[in-house]
Amino acid sequence: MSSPAVLRVSECFIKPQHPTQEDANQLYYLTPSDIAMLTVNYIQKGLLFKKPVIVNQQDFINNLLYKLKHSLSLALIHFYPLAGRLVTKTSQDPPSYYVFVDCSNSAGARFIYATLDMTISDILSPIDVPPIVQSFFDHHKAVTHDGHTMPLLSIQVTELVDGIFIGCSMNHCIADGTSYWNFFNTWSHIFQAQGQGHGHDDVPIPHPPIHNRWFPEGCGPLINLPFKHHDEFISRYETPKLRERVFHFSAESIAKLKAKANLESNTTKISSFQSLSALVWRSVIRARRPSYDQRTSCKLATNNRSRMEPPLPQEYFGNSIYVVGAEATVGELVEKDLGWAAWKLHLAVANHNDRAVRQFLKEWVQSPVVFQPGRLFDPFTVMMGSSPRFNMYGNEFGMGKAVAVRSGYANKFDGKVTSYPGHEGGGSVDLEMCLSADTMSALESDEEFMNSVSDSNPIY
Repeated sequence: MSSPAVLRVSECFIKPQHPTQEDANQLYYLTPSDIAMLTVNYIQKGLLFKKPVIVNQQDFINNLLYKLKHSLSLALIHFYPLAGRLVTKTSQDPPSYYVFVDCSNSAGARFIYATLDMTISDILSPIDVPPIVQSFFDHHKAVTHDGHTMPLLSIQVTELVDGIFIGCSMNHCIADGTSYWNFFNTWSHIFQAQGQGHGHDDVPIPHPPIHNRWFPEGCGPLINLPFKHHDEFISRYETPKLRERVFHFSAESIAKLKAKANLESNTTKISSFQSLSALVWRSVIRARRPSYDQRTSCKLATNNRSRMEPPLPQEYFGNSIYVVGAEATVGELVEKDLGWAAWKLHLAVANHNDRAVRQFLKEWVQSPVVFQPGRLFDPFTVMMGSSPRFNMYGNEFGMGKAVAVRSGYANKFDGKVTSYPGHEGGGSVDLEMCLSADTMSALESDEEFMNSVSDSNPIY
């Protein structure tokens, strides 16, 4: 008997309802931090909602799709680069290679409606995340350079038997996680405001994106890349077969980890997330069982905005992130305590300041590179991505609070850990962990790790 499959019912393209900004018809320039992302996957995150118990389900879905499309067209007024396409301009004399966004010559953002004959329980009750979840997103395996021919934003609404999944695929050279969730939050805000008496086009938004491009001194707005053809820098990393599981950590459990880490390091400076990351690092490396003299690292995706002097606003739209990390030998990591590992992570974050950001960008401008995901992470790395600080469960589309957050295929490898706020809030965290089958089985038997994992109450 074949497994149920996602069936695409319809698709269309959505443009901004109307242009309100002069820049909407101009070229949108990419900064060094944007260009460096040209060969990573699209960002793919989404929310699973319970479908309301309504007699006429067809009227409900038709009304939902109409409101989602209309509110999306209004959101795109503010986030107009997402309706554009990437363009490359080259010349031989003098040699030049430029990549930017054309915001006007595009069909817009893609909007897909699909169905799946499965229930919320079928998605959330298995121990591992079912592979079918990857089909809840458009742009499967696409890299950001594909934005030359593919939409920079694609929304897929998948109707389950008793639920609705809203999946968003966004080009990573246009936005980082902070910008991604500001878009999602704004879209949700406009959707909800329409149902509260606001006119169709006059919805004020709380955090308008800032599109003024930030370039390091002496750089931009067009950056000449040292390439003649995209084959020189585009690679397509194939994710190996992995197990993917979501582990829940209650606020109480995380508070205990933080207290333990700070006590062992005789400090009060180690954060909750640094403590949790240290636990994950130690536990995953123990589960992998490498030799004690092997070097290992834990990397954290870090928002640069607040570290700049003067700081960039959180509403700055684009990429402003960097990966910081701590290193140790396996012997040091597993023989020393949690506080020792957490302190190393704290120092890595604390030392990432304006000077460090500008130094990296200065070196990039001197020798531009495009990140190659397949070469960035080795089998002894743990990578902590996303953030439990992002407002994920505040996004509502007429169906109440989502019951879960899930992600697609994009940017996953053995040792990738994606962080979400827990459903109950209050400082709880969900970690979506991708590991080889052997490593995951060993982790599930790791006493220190599993003692900190909390039960999550079914909400479906």
